[in-house]
Amino acid sequence: MSLAHAGAVAVLIVLLLAMFMYRQKLRSSESARKTLRYILLALLLLSQLMLEAWYQIYDLWDPAYTLPLELCSITLLLSCVMLVTRNRVLYIIVFYAGICGALAALITPDLVYTFPHFRFIQFFIAHGSIIAAALYMTWIEQVRLTITSVPLSMLLLNLIAGIVWCFNQVFGANYMFLSHKPESPSILDMLGPYPYYILVEEWVAFVLFTMMYIVFFYLPSRAAGKAVSKDHVSL
Repeated sequence: MSLAHAGAVAVLIVLLLAMFMYRQKLRSSESARKTLRYILLALLLLSQLMLEAWYQIYDLWDPAYTLPLELCSITLLLSCVMLVTRNRVLYIIVFYAGICGALAALITPDLVYTFPHFRFIQFFIAHGSIIAAALYMTWIEQVRLTITSVPLSMLLLNLIAGIVWCFNQVFGANYMFLSHKPESPSILDMLGPYPYYILVEEWVAFVLFTMMYIVFFYLPSRAAGKAVSKDHVSL
């Protein structure tokens, strides 16, 4: 991990921690919630629009490589709609697949540029904003999920992957790395050769999604229930 990479990740962690620490104040102010939501929406939209413009300016646009059909690009666009509509189904896919996909990308970025190149900055803003949007809905809007959200998220993710796989077959593309692994080192290198790593990804995703449900929803719910029980006993 380069110094620029570590620095970008550190900045994101600090910003997410700040959102968590000030969640109560943000919840209590409708104007603050709306402002933060629109800031996240602007970051997501601008990062994608500027990327598309960059492709055009440098004559890099190619339907086999530059369409927003990677998992993170898809969840970025879904995040935009989610922030506007606060749709629960969109939140499910963005929370699980968006956070996991963006986090994997941030840990092992498929990126040849470094700071201060535009692509480096755009990459970290886009992926960081996906995570921030999902956590905003969790911490600030207080959307709560049940255990059924885990299999539902897997179903939605596989539906998306199926559509993207069909596109890959027609256009010879490799979106979502469904045709082969990325050229640069990535987490996929630990999951076996093609196509077996896709099956391993399914199990890894299911385990990660389940762990996320436990950490973000099940355990806090149990803790809140115990706190209420203690209050009743004290009364």
